[in-house]
Amino acid sequence: MSVANAKHTVLNPVVPYTGAIPGGLHTGEIVLVQGTVPPDADGFHIDLSCGCSTKPCSDVALRFNAHFEGTPRVTCNSLQGERWGREQTLHLLPYKQGAPFETIILVHEDVFKVAVNGSHLLEYKHRIPLDRVDTFSITGKVRVNAIGYIPNSAIYSESGDLSLPYKGSILKGLKPGQHITIKGQVSMYPHSFTVNLRNSRTENIALHLNPRIKSGMFIRNSHLGASWGHEERELPYFPFSAGEYFEILLLCQSHQFKLAVNGCHLLEFRHRVQDLSSIDQLEIMGDLELADVKLW
Repeated sequence: MSVANAKHTVLNPVVPYTGAIPGGLHTGEIVLVQGTVPPDADGFHIDLSCGCSTKPCSDVALRFNAHFEGTPRVTCNSLQGERWGREQTLHLLPYKQGAPFETIILVHEDVFKVAVNGSHLLEYKHRIPLDRVDTFSITGKVRVNAIGYIPNSAIYSESGDLSLPYKGSILKGLKPGQHITIKGQVSMYPHSFTVNLRNSRTENIALHLNPRIKSGMFIRNSHLGASWGHEERELPYFPFSAGEYFEILLLCQSHQFKLAVNGCHLLEFRHRVQDLSSIDQLEIMGDLELADVKLW
């Protein structure tokens, strides 16, 4: 993930580093840390805290601690009133001594989600209100190239990048008037690709889009209550070609989705799920390369 879209960036800070988070932390924002673990590292930790006082110690909403000594592991905890809470331990260490890393902390309404090197690692439930968190610090044997604070986005990649299969969390679910744009390029020797708008906690898919490049068919459907519904296939023309760039614009209206490709209206799909706010995940997979995904 690039720091180019960050609202604030710190480059090559001296560790230990402590600095204010401009404007504090809010739901939907991302804290991005890029750096390298030295070959002799025994560990390092990241704190998201409520100020930077040492006497008394400021409360810490999240201490994310990577341990290399003893049993390799990651631990998370919170400090309140100068007392540490119950430690959350994951007996897995995604960092390697002597190797670069990228850590992404996704700020959710009720949890922090942490991804390392493009893979989801853990969730940590908030123990301290987010509106109190205003300070970032990193300590230990680690070299930091960049710290970035990425502003609130209506959708974010759960892996932190555009690799496939892509899963994007829609923080507050869909609502009428919102648009999703998907930009990418079809593979040189494609069969098909798939775009799903779904509920992350069930198997329900509110909208299933499946362009099949070989056959020139564009399947639309839904998968509700463990069953596929009626397929819709009618199409004025097929807009995708092998190796070609495309832009999909999907508009959510109160009663239907409207879809355009490369600036031209293509189709409508009437809602089969009435609670649009339950649609909280976008999936993209298949024979394509993603360039950009946005919800606005």
